[in-house]
Amino acid sequence: MNLVLHNYWRSSASYRVRIGLALKGLAYEYRVVNIIKDGGAQHTEAYKALNPMAQVPTLEVIEDVGPPVVLTQSLPILEYLDERWPQHPLLPIGSSHAAMATRARVRALAELINTGIQPLQNLTTTRKVKALGGDEQAWVQGFIASGLAAYEAAVGHGADRYSVGDAPTLADCFLIPQLYSARRFGVSLDPYPRLRIIDAACADDAAFLAAHPDRQPDAVA
Repeated sequence: MNLVLHNYWRSSASYRVRIGLALKGLAYEYRVVNIIKDGGAQHTEAYKALNPMAQVPTLEVIEDVGPPVVLTQSLPILEYLDERWPQHPLLPIGSSHAAMATRARVRALAELINTGIQPLQNLTTTRKVKALGGDEQAWVQGFIASGLAAYEAAVGHGADRYSVGDAPTLADCFLIPQLYSARRFGVSLDPYPRLRIIDAACADDAAFLAAHPDRQPDAVA
């Protein structure tokens, strides 16, 4: 079995999946999909055959027998990884009502970023804003700031080291790339003390370090 991740170094969705793979200790082949150069390699017919939405990431799970499994969209990719390789669970385990509620909370935090912030800052959106004469950075900043404020309120002011509990979860796979994007777009993290605590905890984790955009083979200074 072989894992092939089609991704781009600065894509926040790609970053999420790299974190999940690293937390699971799963080796994978890194294939670059340059979404900037020459109009974007995601729009080639070869890539769209894998991912009809022409987005990154795409994960190919190449089995020893049978056709490969092709997965798109970061959230289902991470949930697939969690089901197939249960080591270091990204979603809290257990069958109690409390465990179910905790899993729902983790998913809700991830979705806050996945649907509430990231689509408003992705390349397709910012290019459209610019084409219509708007300031794409100013457009993005407000959405990121309000989304992070909501995340800060949702995690509360408890003593957890990470977003939920004392080990990284699916929520942190989404949060850390979003904080990276916040810095890119000039959004201050000063108003979010809990997020800065979580960010510092993840910065000490080898999996998060390995997944960081600046450490990828296609990274540009």
